[in-house]
Amino acid sequence: MNQTVPVGLGERSYTVCIGRGMDFSFLLDGGIPTQVLLVTDSNVDGLFGAACESALAGAGCRVHRAVFPAGEQSKTLATVEQLYHAALSAGLDRRSLVVALGGGVVGDVAGFMAATFMRGIRLVQVPTSLLAMVDSSVGGKTGVDLPEGKNLVGSFHQPVGVVADLDTLATLPDREYRSGLAEIVKYGVIRDAALFTDLQTRHALILARDLPVMETIVARCCAIKADVVGQDEHESGLRQILNFGHTMAHALETVTGYGRWLHGEAVSLGMVFAANVSVQAGRCDAGVAVTLRHTLSSLGLPVRMPDNVGWEALRAGMMADKKTRSGVPRFVLMDALGAVTFGCEVSADVLERAHQACMASGGKAGDHVSRQ
Repeated sequence: MNQTVPVGLGERSYTVCIGRGMDFSFLLDGGIPTQVLLVTDSNVDGLFGAACESALAGAGCRVHRAVFPAGEQSKTLATVEQLYHAALSAGLDRRSLVVALGGGVVGDVAGFMAATFMRGIRLVQVPTSLLAMVDSSVGGKTGVDLPEGKNLVGSFHQPVGVVADLDTLATLPDREYRSGLAEIVKYGVIRDAALFTDLQTRHALILARDLPVMETIVARCCAIKADVVGQDEHESGLRQILNFGHTMAHALETVTGYGRWLHGEAVSLGMVFAANVSVQAGRCDAGVAVTLRHTLSSLGLPVRMPDNVGWEALRAGMMADKKTRSGVPRFVLMDALGAVTFGCEVSADVLERAHQACMASGGKAGDHVSRQ
């Protein structure tokens, strides 16, 4: 591995390893687990399941593999229950290890299973999507969806390590890869204006998946998240900035049916909405929102709300957000590129005006998005 990012959480501290190949030698430092349950999905298994199992076996682990159907539709309590039975069949105990091999859905589901099986066993995250590498694999959030909303059942359960193999990015469909870029843009908006500028000036190399460029960017995003999580592990304050764009994104995913929009696509639209809310609320200049929209568009991400989703449905979806208090959703709003404020309450008319501004953004709904 070429770069490491420490996540400082006292006795729960761990390292994010970023580079090429799957190296599990760090497991030797804490004693080899007697049994490992390798959890992955039906897409990733055929690509990397055997290689990951071989790498774990090379570190001295006894590996059992559990595979569930790919897609957001599998992010349910029913899938977690299936994994409990697989763990018992494999003979896992409290000294065992769960390895989550895949994108955000796999990481969330396997992580929640590890957090709750026998009241918690060790977890290693092996993200294979860009979105998972820069965001969901780091920080310990795990969980599943309910019909009423995204991630409404879950827990904080930190991994003992994260192994981000950049070679896996080569296998991602373009749409999945671009989805991950949305979370990278988010880090630039909330914490790092220089990173945002890099995304503007180097977008051709980024879209070409240039490995040296992406290694630097992935490491920078992980470092930002590690710093935020290190200060606020359980999202009681500062960590809320990581939800920029997510209030609307989760509502859009829920209202349109899980899987219609990839998470990063929904986050892209959610960030455009949050930027417009920021402008309407007088927190930032309109030019900042325009810059954000243009940058997202240059990276092949959608920037205009779909015509077939009504405002009332979206507003109702936002009411289910975990940050809502007494029926009032709270937002992370932009002050400038690289600076945001969390916990902002916004009037209903401001929210509706912001939505109208999103509908009027240049281009047609879903620009750059080809659904299959």
